[in-house]
Amino acid sequence: MRLPDLLAADLAFLTGLRRDLHAHPELGFEEERTSGIVADLLEEAGILVTRGLAGTGVVGTLTVGNGTRSIGLRADMDALPMTEQPGRAYRSKTDGKMHACGHDGHTTLLLGAARYLAKTRQFSGTVHFIFQPAEEGRGGARRMVEEGLFERFPCDAVFGLHNMPGLDPDEMAVVLGPQLASSDSWRVTFRGTGTHGAKPHLGKDPITAAATFLASLQTIVGRVIDPLQPAVVSACSVQAGNPLALNVIPDTVEIGGTARAYTPEVRDQLETEIGRLAAGAAAMYGIAADYGFERRIPPVVNDADATARALKAAETVLGKKVRTGFAPSTAGDDFAFFAGEAPGCYVWLGNGPAVDGALHHNTAYDFNDAAIGPGVAFWTTLVEQELAAATTAG
Repeated sequence: MRLPDLLAADLAFLTGLRRDLHAHPELGFEEERTSGIVADLLEEAGILVTRGLAGTGVVGTLTVGNGTRSIGLRADMDALPMTEQPGRAYRSKTDGKMHACGHDGHTTLLLGAARYLAKTRQFSGTVHFIFQPAEEGRGGARRMVEEGLFERFPCDAVFGLHNMPGLDPDEMAVVLGPQLASSDSWRVTFRGTGTHGAKPHLGKDPITAAATFLASLQTIVGRVIDPLQPAVVSACSVQAGNPLALNVIPDTVEIGGTARAYTPEVRDQLETEIGRLAAGAAAMYGIAADYGFERRIPPVVNDADATARALKAAETVLGKKVRTGFAPSTAGDDFAFFAGEAPGCYVWLGNGPAVDGALHHNTAYDFNDAAIGPGVAFWTTLVEQELAAATTAG
């Protein structure tokens, strides 16, 4: 693909910026340095900046001409609490913090688009550049919405982009329907009566109840959920007893895990069935069970009209290297909260091969700088087509 000269000339700056952000990762709601760089660069470009939404969130607003349509573009900024493997020159300077999901790249792409659009101004309408904190499970999108994001910055549509290892850097996937699953947490505490391990008849054993519960947990997906509806239930934490006291049956067992679905109906079923099995196992062994289900992130489901618009822009930039069929992920993204306020579309941008298996959330992962040009070109083309089309139609 051939990039516009102005964008091509900015690639060296954007690459350096991306690597600087990578070397200085910040966790959710701690993105002080990152959001400061974002705000400063937006202001330098002549874009109206609002700081402090959801603490460290930044929104840049650029209005050109008299078009009445308004769209939002979102990039996430936070890193993960992981220690990066040594080797690259711009490795994280903070042990225990790492950009292991490419949010440094996402931030760079949107800044590149903002800088380009502020110079070329080849559209008519309003674009809101939304730089979101705390996507990695800390609730940044929900907090931005609760603090009035869409009341203060109304959007006729909102778009998100995420890198995807396995696709070429000049390849995209723009697909209608579910893209990411809901991401919910559940916890069960079995409460029995502890006793000597040699005298189990004198107590009420919560470990046996927990074992029964764990063994039956996968029957939810296998025997309750419609086989044509994807779902995941995983137990990810079990806390019971003391490994230094192997002759003691404990009073309690604590179990926690995740549940994933693509529809509200299946999400409801998962919440109900996990609790039902916990209560049944407890009743079987004459003990009590406490159950909690936390609805954290809804599924990301692409709107038909927004998807058609994003697909047009992607095909303009990359032609036949745009996939319209791509399997949804069982990961979650709180972009879902934005898409719940305006018609939304979430697209995938290639990140190249997963070198040595380094997928998202891997200590060897890195955003591929070869994706910067295609990613910025997609964003700028989307804005120019979206807002130019609205003006022509008017």
